Amino acid sequence: MEEKKLRTGIFGGSFNPIHIGHLALANYLCENGYIDEIWFLVSPQNPFKQNQSLLDDRLRLKLVQAAIKGYPHFHASDFEFHLPKPSYTANTLNKLSEAYPDRNFYLIIGADNWEAFDRWKSPEEIIARHNILVYPRLGYDINPDSLPPNVKAVDSPIIEVSSTFIRESISRGKDVRYFLHPSVYDIIEKEKLYKQSASIQ
Repeated sequence: MEEKKLRTGIFGGSFNPIHIGHLALANYLCENGYIDEIWFLVSPQNPFKQNQSLLDDRLRLKLVQAAIKGYPHFHASDFEFHLPKPSYTANTLNKLSEAYPDRNFYLIIGADNWEAFDRWKSPEEIIARHNILVYPRLGYDINPDSLPPNVKAVDSPIIEVSSTFIRESISRGKDVRYFLHPSVYDIIEKEKLYKQSASIQ
């Protein structure tokens, strides 16, 4: 009997920083049977698009590792750090499938990204070769009946928290501890991250 493949969600982003919105969505997907586990795929700095407010790759990975520690369904991944840059989702998913044939990968994106999906690199290839989970975003309506067979709309709670809001708040001296996992907040405070952001992108 062929062993059943793990359903692994790929949640990609800069996670600058990771916040409770990311974690709550991922937790919902795992606990409600959409997938078996989630890999938080930290996007590396794009060498062609410098962003002064983007923390070092390894530091953002460290924040993700701190946020997910102790929950067995979450994993932090630096997989894209080792791929040619800029890293495109189609290439990343193909490389992941080659490296981990024991898993079925599910791309996790918001309804805003699904609406613009035809402008991604190789969207037809992604839809043909991989599963996609689309979570709701305010202002974007997704008709489940209009989706391709391997694209599924997720009925998850909408938690509109942005990393930009958190960075801007910290740079202005605001206490945003309740928007962050306690371990992430502690690292940000200890290392004084985002305090001197002269330019918030």
